[in-house]
Amino acid sequence: MKEEIINGIAYKLPESLSGFQQQLYVHLINWKWKNITREEGIYKKKVKGITREYKYDAILPESVHTKYPLIYPPILSDLLSHKEKFPFKLHQHFNHMVSSQAANVNLFLPILLNPKVNEIFHELKSDFKSLATDQLYKGLRIEFWDSNSSDEKGMLGDHSARSGTDSDIAIAYYNNNNELCLWLIEHKLTEKEFTDCGGYKSDNRDDKIHLCEKSFSDILMNKKLCYYHDVRKFNYWKITEANKSFFVNHEKIYSCSFKGGMNQLWRNQLLGLALENEGLYKHVCFSVVHHPGNNDLEDSINSYKDLIDNNPKFSTLTSSDIINAASKSGDDKLGEWINWYKELYNI
Repeated sequence: MKEEIINGIAYKLPESLSGFQQQLYVHLINWKWKNITREEGIYKKKVKGITREYKYDAILPESVHTKYPLIYPPILSDLLSHKEKFPFKLHQHFNHMVSSQAANVNLFLPILLNPKVNEIFHELKSDFKSLATDQLYKGLRIEFWDSNSSDEKGMLGDHSARSGTDSDIAIAYYNNNNELCLWLIEHKLTEKEFTDCGGYKSDNRDDKIHLCEKSFSDILMNKKLCYYHDVRKFNYWKITEANKSFFVNHEKIYSCSFKGGMNQLWRNQLLGLALENEGLYKHVCFSVVHHPGNNDLEDSINSYKDLIDNNPKFSTLTSSDIINAASKSGDDKLGEWINWYKELYNI
């Protein structure tokens, strides 16, 4: 933690923030002070077996957690109903002003619960005819990781109470041919990078057996080269092999394609491909939605697009794209939400 004076005001901030991150952090802290509380929040970190506490201005204090002050008030009851029907984990930093999970809920639920949802999403996605409100929770599901599978580890075999592949939101819809489809979305607010490969960093990885420097083709030929396959028994490379043609330009990359930031994109895409193969959804696509000021993700996004040769099953949008589509509806309730959202997230 560092204390920095900005425009004559002292802020308790994390270290090593980019210019964009610091700008949005300061804006969100000011919003918190004006609309919620000036009380600092506590971040607990264990160092050499000792738990230390650090005070940060961007973290919400425990005294307000049960009030969900970061969630747009008109959608709170549906969020809680969804959580009761389809339990999901609140992220460790959900009560942080820069929480991507909270920002994701605030961006999508006001539209998905609005009567004009179909025209708005058709503007964003040309094959979107109507929200499948008979599926999931009113057509959506937060932290989606499975289908109707009874396997508690999910289709990728990696899900547990603490970890696993989740799409921030899944939207079920009927396309122009009245086929049931699914749209998986990963939402990023201030992150500099996507979640990278935990297997590569694992203390249990044997660097004489699990050779991350091997190529995509090498690993497909001998999947035990990957710690996640050999030790954790995840299905990543099995599904990749079944969909090898999707990763058409893999020969351009000489070590494991998924050691860095592309890892999270790959896993979400694999979830979509596995769901298509299961047959419940005719088409499953995957998108990344990010804050329009966050350009730090571009390298991983562009590398992934090149890997899959710009396959349309993957796409990117900004939160401004979503808001602009909603604004065309002329709906008064959405107009109130748009003003609230843009003020909160400095758009």
